Amino acid sequence: MLYIVSTPIGNLEDMTLRAIRTLKEVDLIAAEDTRHAQILLQKYEIKNQITSYHSYSNDFKLKQIVEMLVAGKNVALISDAGTPGISDPAYTLVRAAIEAGVQIVPIPGASALLSAIVMSGKPMHQFVYLGFLPIKKGRQTLLKALASEDKTIVIYEAPHRIMKTLADLKEYLGDREISVCREITKIYEETLRCKVSEAIEHFTNKAPRGEFVLVIQGNQD
Repeated sequence: MLYIVSTPIGNLEDMTLRAIRTLKEVDLIAAEDTRHAQILLQKYEIKNQITSYHSYSNDFKLKQIVEMLVAGKNVALISDAGTPGISDPAYTLVRAAIEAGVQIVPIPGASALLSAIVMSGKPMHQFVYLGFLPIKKGRQTLLKALASEDKTIVIYEAPHRIMKTLADLKEYLGDREISVCREITKIYEETLRCKVSEAIEHFTNKAPRGEFVLVIQGNQD
């Protein structure tokens, strides 16, 4: 079986009992970053075989893991934070495992995406999740298309690009209501519920740090 195991997005206490047990019992843990994963494993005294599986892993590594699964071994897939497959390289392994007839078992847990939505105050019965916006190619086209989207829009952003993204949102979508979530579950967690222009002003006066989730109001026209 391939277990898709959710891990904390910041606070290491956000780990489920089932996730801990699964990581202790599987034959192999495939981690996006083994050094990062060891911090979590050490906290919960998980002493298990671990290998790397990330966006730069080659086809040979993918084949190795799938062959283990087909042979009846149990593998747990974890990302750096949160639920594997949400803006990380887990998709290729999940897809290959499905094609090989391997059973997939999700172990639910923390998700920055869901955490940001539920505390944003924006409509959450329908939303559009886009992950990280394109840096160059296709960025302008996507932003223009989003201007008419009436569902709540959710995107991720890195600290060094947050100011440009906020400026682009204001230009193409207008000065909408937005929830800016930063460092969710961590010591310096911060959530702003304001206009895009106010978020720009806030981070102009305060250097942006940490990972961001932006929850943007849909078109109200």
